[in-house]
Amino acid sequence: MLEPLKDISKSGKERPWNEKKQMSLKTASLFEKANLVKKAERMTGCGDILTFKKTSAGLKLNQAFFCKVRLCPMCNWRRSLKLTYENKKIVEVANNRQKLRWLFLTLTVKNCRGDELEDTIKDMMQGYNRLLKYKRVDESIEGWFRALEITKNNEDNTYHPHFHVLIAVKPMYFSRKNKYIPQEEWTSLWQRAMKLDYTPVVHVQAVRAKKTKKNFEEIVADIEKSISEAKAVQKAILEVSKYTVKDTDILTGTEEQKIETVFTLDGAMANKRLVAWGKSLKKIRDELRLAEKENDLIHIESDQNDDVSDEIQKVTAYWHIGLKTYVMKN
Repeated sequence: MLEPLKDISKSGKERPWNEKKQMSLKTASLFEKANLVKKAERMTGCGDILTFKKTSAGLKLNQAFFCKVRLCPMCNWRRSLKLTYENKKIVEVANNRQKLRWLFLTLTVKNCRGDELEDTIKDMMQGYNRLLKYKRVDESIEGWFRALEITKNNEDNTYHPHFHVLIAVKPMYFSRKNKYIPQEEWTSLWQRAMKLDYTPVVHVQAVRAKKTKKNFEEIVADIEKSISEAKAVQKAILEVSKYTVKDTDILTGTEEQKIETVFTLDGAMANKRLVAWGKSLKKIRDELRLAEKENDLIHIESDQNDDVSDEIQKVTAYWHIGLKTYVMKN
């Protein structure tokens, strides 16, 4: 009898290894049809063999091959876990050092065609950098985390790149006119930074995280719920930590649309810094030395190896092609 993989998280939920592997295989097939053969081959073998350490707290991943193709659902899931952990640590340190309030800012531009997407992203990144250099912004914020999200509208075959930004400010931000930036001004500043001849959609919301929250991911979920006006132009703020493109956006539409999607996104995202930290949050990230293991998708938590002895039993899970599931082998 083959034993199926059961990897349970601290919250009691089963980690979606099977789901992500199946989606990676579907995405790899699209990459092959888009003539991105080498990336398709890497993605096909992504996570075929997983070696875990058995601990009192459950299974901890110890060895694996991840393809690190940017649109791979398996790798994006691992990146999202890592990004969530990093942001949780950074926010905790920032809050411990000084009293802070937090803003959630969404910066958008009009939808663009696939052949315009790469240039649009470049323009947005340059515009974001200009926005940060404005004295009004620079003197009002303490730190920021920025993530690019791209969604696709298959009805008119256009793409919607936009930024989600988590901003740290001092409490006085809301009481001093020389510090506080209302939404209308954020909109004007973003329009100016992007050199747009239209008024872009910009949303900003003050956030007060409840002390009862257990982790950054739950805080982010609450932020999303509090911004009903932004639902038309943003997915979940949780997607900031779940990386740039949703798996479902890649695997939605006709076969022709899906192939066009992976080809367009793969080219547009190449050599781009899709997430970034700035000011005090970047300093904290550097102090925590999180950037040193940025590409490590195995050890999600930086202290993961510290509490696991090498003598503890290891188990290996293999992807079973016929059963389309992971099976365990001691």
